[in-house]
Amino acid sequence: MRNLDITTLRSFVAVADSGGVTRAAGFLHLTQSAVSMQLKRLEDSLGLDLLDRSGRGIALTASGEQLLGYARRILELNDEAWGRLTANEYEGEITLGVPHDIIYPYIPQVLRRFAMDFPRMQVRLISAPTRALRNMFGRGQCDIILTTEEQAGPGGEVLVRLPLVWVGAIDGTAWKRTPLPVAFCSNCIFRPDVLRRLDRANTVWDMAVESDLDNAVEAMVSADLAITAVIQGVYPRQTSVIDHGGLLPDPGETRIILYRDRSDTPVAQALHKLISTTYRNRAKNGEDMQLSA
Repeated sequence: MRNLDITTLRSFVAVADSGGVTRAAGFLHLTQSAVSMQLKRLEDSLGLDLLDRSGRGIALTASGEQLLGYARRILELNDEAWGRLTANEYEGEITLGVPHDIIYPYIPQVLRRFAMDFPRMQVRLISAPTRALRNMFGRGQCDIILTTEEQAGPGGEVLVRLPLVWVGAIDGTAWKRTPLPVAFCSNCIFRPDVLRRLDRANTVWDMAVESDLDNAVEAMVSADLAITAVIQGVYPRQTSVIDHGGLLPDPGETRIILYRDRSDTPVAQALHKLISTTYRNRAKNGEDMQLSA
């Protein structure tokens, strides 16, 4: 009888989920070489190639795809048993607030790891615009929030800086019109600074929509009736980055900022550290920080 090693299975699943050894290493808090060695040990123990390394990225072989389902079930049962038997110190609920456009790709990984470490804790995830989250945090309705802001407020920790880009309808021409039709939610945190940048560039603009809903902005932009500025990599459906050749001003950048309640618990400290470490490891490793909608 041969036994599958839990540690190697955990590394294998992390690589499959994150799409690479570097990201998996950051998530597991291991070095790249340690993860690579664990993958090799797993392949050697089975006598199978689980990863196709012939391309630029890493893909699963047919054997790897077959093992992945088993590995997830094994880890889930292992973590459930471990949690039931050992993690009885912390029970309750913790509330995390995150704007919708930065939930992916890292927050699901963070929540999965947190659930493994604190199986008796219930995470309540709130998705709302930055201003709403800051207000909720100020009223004590969130324990931890992530925001997208130009500068950190009191107690905020800057995790990463991300550029903004202009987007419009695919093959659209709205960006060539005068006045320039732009669309932003009334509560969009980027709106004031981007409009100031247009004014400084002497760009005549017209607000094409007045709404506090992202769907209204997406509808106008995808219909080629307006353009908007978003975080690089976070593009509404049926839109793309505008190749304006410098004819539009730089829309600027934003920062992902982390806030934690001062009267926090060890559980909140652990979630704060997990979020911070996840983002900082990716920045340290020089990974592409683009997010996806």
